[in-house]
Amino acid sequence: MEEIQTVVAGARAAYNLGKTRPLEFRVQQLKAMKKMLTEKKDLILEALQKDLHKNAFAVDIYEMVGILNDITVAINKLPEWMEPEHVSKNMMTMMDTVYIHRQPLGVVLIIGAWNYPLALVLQPLVGAIAAGNAAVVKPSEVSGNTAQLLAQLLPQYLDKELYPVINGGVKEATELLTIQFDHILYTGSAVVGRIVMEAAAKHLTPVTLELGGKSPCYVDTNCDLDVACRRIAWGRYTNCGQTCIAPDYILCSDDIQDQVVKKIVTALTEFYGSDPQKSPDYGRIVNQRHFQRIMSLLEGVNVVYGGKNDEEDLYIAPTIVTDVDPDSRIMQEEIFGPVLPIVTVNGVDEAIAFINRRDKPLALYVFSHNKKLIKRMIAETSSGGVTANDCLIHYTVNTLPFGGVGESGFGAYHGKHSFDTFSHRRACVVKSLGMEKMNSIRYAPSTNSKHKWTNWLLKKN
Repeated sequence: MEEIQTVVAGARAAYNLGKTRPLEFRVQQLKAMKKMLTEKKDLILEALQKDLHKNAFAVDIYEMVGILNDITVAINKLPEWMEPEHVSKNMMTMMDTVYIHRQPLGVVLIIGAWNYPLALVLQPLVGAIAAGNAAVVKPSEVSGNTAQLLAQLLPQYLDKELYPVINGGVKEATELLTIQFDHILYTGSAVVGRIVMEAAAKHLTPVTLELGGKSPCYVDTNCDLDVACRRIAWGRYTNCGQTCIAPDYILCSDDIQDQVVKKIVTALTEFYGSDPQKSPDYGRIVNQRHFQRIMSLLEGVNVVYGGKNDEEDLYIAPTIVTDVDPDSRIMQEEIFGPVLPIVTVNGVDEAIAFINRRDKPLALYVFSHNKKLIKRMIAETSSGGVTANDCLIHYTVNTLPFGGVGESGFGAYHGKHSFDTFSHRRACVVKSLGMEKMNSIRYAPSTNSKHKWTNWLLKKN
């Protein structure tokens, strides 16, 4: 464990030299990351194929594009983001320079997740670099091939002292959390999120927690069911359901439940053929422990489609469950697998009440032609993000903040929001040493006249 302490101390020492502060250095590092993603694409694909059965399409669209887009935005916008932000003044400071200076936080820790093991490490790292920080990277050991590849590649392209990679499991992560960082961004479960937050509190370290939860999907009777069910099937079963913002369950009226099942099955056949196990586009469960966890959720429930599995291949077929008891285990924990429960409700009032009785989710989805219903769903519920009439898409818009609320986490990143997360907004006032006569009204001894003039000068018109 001394090695971890030494690595973090080395990052702190390199940061204290001021290497990360110049715009040119930050841009150079971002360009180097982009070069790594381009030159080592085949190795990245190989690692993700081994870890999660991802093909070239999945790697490009779900792992690489978001990182590359954030790099491009940061390189193009960084000169503007780093400029002082001048703000309005009061009468007392009218002749002064008043602005917000965005300053690096220092040395940050990024703890990634295993389901998108490239994107959920490198996208936050883009923001940390852009904001001028040093960053210690801890990939998830569960996606071990990708973790080892990152440890191999990042030192070849980025400054190895400023951006070290620490691999390992619980022991190494626990050791890291004993060390004082200037910010921690963690992606993963709420259980571990609490551990991270507790450890950070000992050092008063701010945290960004990207957690998960059970993201609901309300399907209104007034919608195009063919389109809705195709988009839901895509959002649920992409990456074998191992997506933190995947629709976790459907809420719909009993009148359309059978149609929803039928149309989702039609979409699944369209996507993956009659045997998804043979489809190059269908993923695998990350390991045996998660395979067994997901299969245990199917005990005692009404599986109307799917359920087929192969533990040796870590394969679980796309599965749909109906007649779900809202208090059953499958409705109490995030599924994080290719299983989709359907809960019937009597309209939007009951759907909103159902959602609001539960923890605030990372995402919420609503499908309807009725724009007033969509606005009501947004106004009367709470979630990290919302997409109406599609799934996952809000994640792809890097002008939107991506993050949770309540049990699904707090803080956000993507695009400029990443830069802001890893920056301190420092309030700055620069005065001259002149005009002391005007300033003297605030000094003792106080008089009625001084009181009146100081009040007037400080008031906002």
